[in-house]
Amino acid sequence: MEVYTGSIARRYDGLSRRGCCLSCGGALSFAGVTRGDFCIDLGCGKGRDVIRMATLAGESGYACGVDISSGMIEIAREQALKLGIENIGFIKSCLERIALVDNCADLIISNCTINHSLNQGRVWKEISRLLKPGGRFVVSDIYAIENVPDKYRLDPEMIAECWAGAVRREVYLHNIADAGLESVEILEESLPYEKGKIKVASFTVKGFSK
Repeated sequence: MEVYTGSIARRYDGLSRRGCCLSCGGALSFAGVTRGDFCIDLGCGKGRDVIRMATLAGESGYACGVDISSGMIEIAREQALKLGIENIGFIKSCLERIALVDNCADLIISNCTINHSLNQGRVWKEISRLLKPGGRFVVSDIYAIENVPDKYRLDPEMIAECWAGAVRREVYLHNIADAGLESVEILEESLPYEKGKIKVASFTVKGFSK
């Protein structure tokens, strides 16, 4: 697993100081952040959505960004400090083991990040563990139209490029259900398109903890 997370971290460390937009989903626009919410963004990048959630949650709330890239975390912290936002924090971590306590979050969002994991079922179990009873998630991501061939799926660099780790739609939804999350609905979904060397589709999924 370290070789894969290392490739991901190196890619995004390199992108952290560039003026590019890495977001490929609009999970936050469906999240409905309210004052007092404890919010988490998995794969927070430069922290734009984390800062927005901290502002919407107000002084009684909190927003936490999680990312594997030290470069992205550094930029995110700089931005929060520059803006004087105090109800905010950032954690460098893989998604399969996050150093936050059980049942801490009212809301978890993520944009095109979970596909980087080769153990996506474990990531969804982490989401379930972190959510309070009745807490919600909104995740935008890609899924593969067909099984990704091993020559791509086992290539760390191709996984880091945000496509080779994709799983089929039915597998993605099974992982969510298997984690014990419920009332799952698909808020938006694209037609299939080419990405890397495979065909994928994008969707945004929302659901709740029991």
